[in-house]
Amino acid sequence: MVQAPQRTAFSGPALIRLLARLTDVDVPESSQSLSDRLSQWLGWTDAIALSSALNNNPPAVAAGARTFGDAEESECARVRASLASAITGDSVFAAAKRRGSAAQALAQGAPADAPADYAVFRQRYVAMQQSMETGVGNLRGRLRAMLAARTPAMARLAVVDAVMERALSERERSLLATVPGMLAGHFERLRLAEQQTLAGADAETDAPENAATASPATPGAWLDAFRKDMQSVLLAELEIRLQPVEGLLAALRTS
Repeated sequence: MVQAPQRTAFSGPALIRLLARLTDVDVPESSQSLSDRLSQWLGWTDAIALSSALNNNPPAVAAGARTFGDAEESECARVRASLASAITGDSVFAAAKRRGSAAQALAQGAPADAPADYAVFRQRYVAMQQSMETGVGNLRGRLRAMLAARTPAMARLAVVDAVMERALSERERSLLATVPGMLAGHFERLRLAEQQTLAGADAETDAPENAATASPATPGAWLDAFRKDMQSVLLAELEIRLQPVEGLLAALRTS
């Protein structure tokens, strides 16, 4: 099995650490502070909106608004579990279910990796990203509405979160859209490594002195490994997307 070259360990989120391990992109960890990076990402209109949200009087709190409680906590947990389940239960990533068909193809003389087209995985990854964006975005909006109904300070926080979402959503979408392309190289490296391993195993088996002791390789194992890796990256991306939701939840629990 091919291994990605060793690089300097990152201390950031799991998604960054995974991509650094699985891809051949060697990007040094940024030395800039979060505030410096945000100043580069926010346009002048975003900066004005953020300043207004922080400095103006907070919006009035509506009377009789829905309160946050166990039912809302359960709904947040349900959305998280549903998105994670969609990733772990997707048929494209279910390696064990495809093993039988791969073995049958080998028995019939078809190449083991004939069905392995990265376009299928890319398409599914993008579909999962769209589901996450919709599910997390809707949940974030509901929590923000609840927060805005609590106290003036919490209403101000809700406005700040709305401004930040509008300001950064396009950049977030653009950056995360590069992930499927980054994983294409990992897909090809794993495929090539198995082809080389199988070719070496065949050569050893053909040699009379090794025929009795050669260990059979497992065709298709690289694809199982890739599916697991792609699942891990998707789950790590989900955690990144849920960070603003976790912040809103923390504020609701303490307000």
